[in-house]
Amino acid sequence: MTDSQPPDEADCCTTEQPLSADELRDDVRLLSAAATDTRYEALRRIAASSDGVCVCELAPALGVSQSAVSHALSRLHTDGLVTRRKEGRWRYYEATPQAETLLNALDAIRQTTHE
Repeated sequence: MTDSQPPDEADCCTTEQPLSADELRDDVRLLSAAATDTRYEALRRIAASSDGVCVCELAPALGVSQSAVSHALSRLHTDGLVTRRKEGRWRYYEATPQAETLLNALDAIRQTTHE
């Protein structure tokens, strides 16, 4: 084959998938969980807290209804980015190690793009 000839179809796009189908699905689920402004900002605020955050604290900070915050937190919890504990009638949310790793990776990416 010369440089002027197109590559044979067998030579094109033969890269291997570095992830299993399950790993790929899990990664997309995780990224999707934090993929709205409300969920992402809630996750950032929760991760910055040392003692957990209540829905009643997040709603005014995020500028959305308690219902919207509850829905966002439910998704973050379902996808393993936050844990929740109940104290009386309040639920407090804390970031999981997986969420901390994700946020740290995003911080590192942001730093490299600003260098």
